[in-house]
Amino acid sequence: MSDLNSLMQANAEQLSRDGSVTKEAVPALMGKFVEKLQSYSAIENWAVFLAHAIAVILLLLLALLANYIAKRFILKIIKKVVSKTSNKWDDLLLKRKVLDKLSHLAPALVIYYLVPEVFSQYGDVSATIEVISKIYMIMVGLLVVDSLLNCAVDIYRTFTFSRSLPIRGFVQVVKIVLYFAVGISILSMALGKNPSYFLGGMGAMTAILLLVFKDSILNFVAGIQLSSNQMVRIGDWVEMSAFGADGDVIDISLTAVKIQNWDKTISTIPPYAMVTNSFKNWRGMSESGGRRIKRSLCIDVTSIKFCDEEILGKFRKIHYLSEYIDGKLSDIARYNKENGIDESLIVNGRHLTNVGTFRAYVEAYLKNNPKIHKDMTFLVRQLPATEKGLPIEIYVFCNDQVWANYEAIQADIFDHFFAILPEFGLRVYQLPTGNDLQMLGVK
Repeated sequence: MSDLNSLMQANAEQLSRDGSVTKEAVPALMGKFVEKLQSYSAIENWAVFLAHAIAVILLLLLALLANYIAKRFILKIIKKVVSKTSNKWDDLLLKRKVLDKLSHLAPALVIYYLVPEVFSQYGDVSATIEVISKIYMIMVGLLVVDSLLNCAVDIYRTFTFSRSLPIRGFVQVVKIVLYFAVGISILSMALGKNPSYFLGGMGAMTAILLLVFKDSILNFVAGIQLSSNQMVRIGDWVEMSAFGADGDVIDISLTAVKIQNWDKTISTIPPYAMVTNSFKNWRGMSESGGRRIKRSLCIDVTSIKFCDEEILGKFRKIHYLSEYIDGKLSDIARYNKENGIDESLIVNGRHLTNVGTFRAYVEAYLKNNPKIHKDMTFLVRQLPATEKGLPIEIYVFCNDQVWANYEAIQADIFDHFFAILPEFGLRVYQLPTGNDLQMLGVK
């Protein structure tokens, strides 16, 4: 072929020197070209081409066979063995498809090791295919490691202490570094450059990278603060009104804290926002064993009065008040006697009132309620009177923290108190309704 090229170049130079193409020059050139073609063995060239074509086809068939064996036989056998084991960790490997991704290495390995033999006479082609095979295997390895890290997070979450120290954010940082390192390696192999060549260029882009990844860096630092200070854990009930979040924390990652609200919506909050803004964590309530009941009864002040003998006789029949009435009357009689109180006028000395007796009844009733926590704050108090009446506040803790049960217990308690108020000659204060105004018009 080199001789043929030389011949064509020589004739071209001759034509350029002559300055024109004569009738005799063209046949002479064609004759010499035909003679050169006849000197080559066409059959031998076709044999070499067919040999390489068959070798390439066999190589592809071997790669497909390796892929088929890896997925249909080896992988299938491993899955059967894993399904029969009692250990749950290997099930997570199947769930994250670690072995499925690993099986993609089989055809790449076949091509990588056999290509130098098939293309031994074509060094450039062999080297190019080897580089492509390496890049493919590195990418498969990256996906396998990524799945292994996800599997490690799943395994870690099976332990109880994982709630107090979530590691998903740290794993995401490892993934970012890993993807960056693999990206540099692939570029260096594809372009034939040393990795330090790209790393040197990255130094000049540090300021730009810091600007681009500013939020990620802030969230990473905030995530470390949230975890190290145990400010929030998976499963905590968190309330953050600035973001409309009120529910349980279901995930903590490098870029977001996910909160499932009580209406089943999901609020996504950046970790940095949880460090710089205030939020309420109800974990203390969950760990205390009690849930607070804080509610008031507003008493109509016009229904408050002293207790006479008839009312006191009625109160003595109430199970929770019999001992209280006897003890209180004894203390009052002794005080009035020691201080020479003239009891002909009720304004003199001490006397029982229906609202004070009702408050004592509320306290006794709650102390005998098995659903009220006795070792936590227990308070029945009178708040300052307002235009809406005299508030009697109940501040106690329920020993059942389940939301539905807590609401039912609270409702039962106040149902009883509202119903029992008329027995003490008391009325609940409420603003006039349309029915009240209608009755006033009838009168």
